[in-house]
Amino acid sequence: MTRNTTTSAPLSASGHARATLVLGLPLIGSHLAQFLLHVTDTIMLGWYGVLPLAAGVLGASSFFVVFIFGSGFAKAVMPMVAQAQSQRDDRQVRRVARMGLWLSILFGLCTYPLFWWSGDILLLLGQKPEVAALGQEYLRVAGLGMIPALLVMVLKSYLAALGRTQVVLWVTVAAVPMNAAVNWMLIFGNWGAPELGVQGSAIATLLAQGLSLLVLCIYAAMLPSLRHFHLFQRFWRPDWPGFRAVFRLGWPMGLTGLAESGLFQASALMMGWIGTNELAAHGIALEITALTFMVHVGLSNAVTVRTGRAYGAGDATGLRTGAWVAVVLSLGFALLTMVLFLAVPAPMVRLFLDMSDPQAQAIIATGVTLLACAALFQLADATQVMALGLLAGVQDTRVPMVLASVSYWIIGIPASYLLAFPLGFGAVGLWLGLVIGLACAAASLMWRFWTRAPKA
Repeated sequence: MTRNTTTSAPLSASGHARATLVLGLPLIGSHLAQFLLHVTDTIMLGWYGVLPLAAGVLGASSFFVVFIFGSGFAKAVMPMVAQAQSQRDDRQVRRVARMGLWLSILFGLCTYPLFWWSGDILLLLGQKPEVAALGQEYLRVAGLGMIPALLVMVLKSYLAALGRTQVVLWVTVAAVPMNAAVNWMLIFGNWGAPELGVQGSAIATLLAQGLSLLVLCIYAAMLPSLRHFHLFQRFWRPDWPGFRAVFRLGWPMGLTGLAESGLFQASALMMGWIGTNELAAHGIALEITALTFMVHVGLSNAVTVRTGRAYGAGDATGLRTGAWVAVVLSLGFALLTMVLFLAVPAPMVRLFLDMSDPQAQAIIATGVTLLACAALFQLADATQVMALGLLAGVQDTRVPMVLASVSYWIIGIPASYLLAFPLGFGAVGLWLGLVIGLACAAASLMWRFWTRAPKA
């Protein structure tokens, strides 16, 4: 990496913090709003019934696992566009973003059969027949949203790398009330609509994804300051070198995300072996912890963009200073989250339940215990996602994929199983295994970044 030859003064730590927050806060808001779509689905399905809630949680988490794998190409777009922009290479910006869109479309087409036959897959994975049947109803509709969801992700990465984070925020925020209204109408059969239960929830999410894609496409194509990139001009023409470049960087990022989300999905499947109430409590606790995790994801995205720019500009000093400042910001929020989970867990769990349901109290008790376990892994979870964002910024993805996969699957999953079943800790044991896997990932990935990051 060459030294930065620009004449601008280097940023102080406070300057790096401000720059990270200016870029990161709209991304945090966008991730929070995006996740509120899933929280809305979970809350309303919880009001509808415990069985639909369990099936919806299982279906949504299954969709998310596939989505995370496919979103590796969208994640690759962010550092590549940031680097190209720092080098003022408009053609490379267009090539990277366009081929990210191509790869996302191809991935969505190839994976839909998994959703169509998801009932048989869930049965093979040990789920109860009634949960598997409802889960398939959800996924056959939700699976249609894979392509628009991935295309939205690519456009968000493209726009964020170009500093257009405000539109990413407001488009996602606007989708939340629309999703809630359609949920209310189709899950329960209000306003003269048919009562569709879990299918209604999937339809609402699909409509929100489609609307978000339409707005972002119009914005990316029509905004005067972005027109010179000609993102959609002759979109049908292949660019095989660009295709291969995005694929090479993106597939390890997708597999890394799959390894992490698969850790939580495997815990959901094992929780289903314990019982429906435990699975419902697990889903609620995951929704709460994932909502706070979106703050770290937004900061990680911001640090990917800023690291990618510094990497492209040859600014090793700025890269390393910005990295540790972002890590400190993320860890500070993690400490606040730990206090929240330990201080007021029960009111948060109650939000997801109909308190007239006779099983509600048992679910609350389990959920409170799981949130106490979640407090333990806040620091590790924050650290590992920040490390992945930093490594993506310097386009180091293959070794991190191996480190993450070993941490989650060779260490985390066996630890969860051992603690839950042979050692008899049940639901708590499953979550303690998550803590172990995340801690190993955090330590190994941070070691990788600081030993490989360019030095001034």
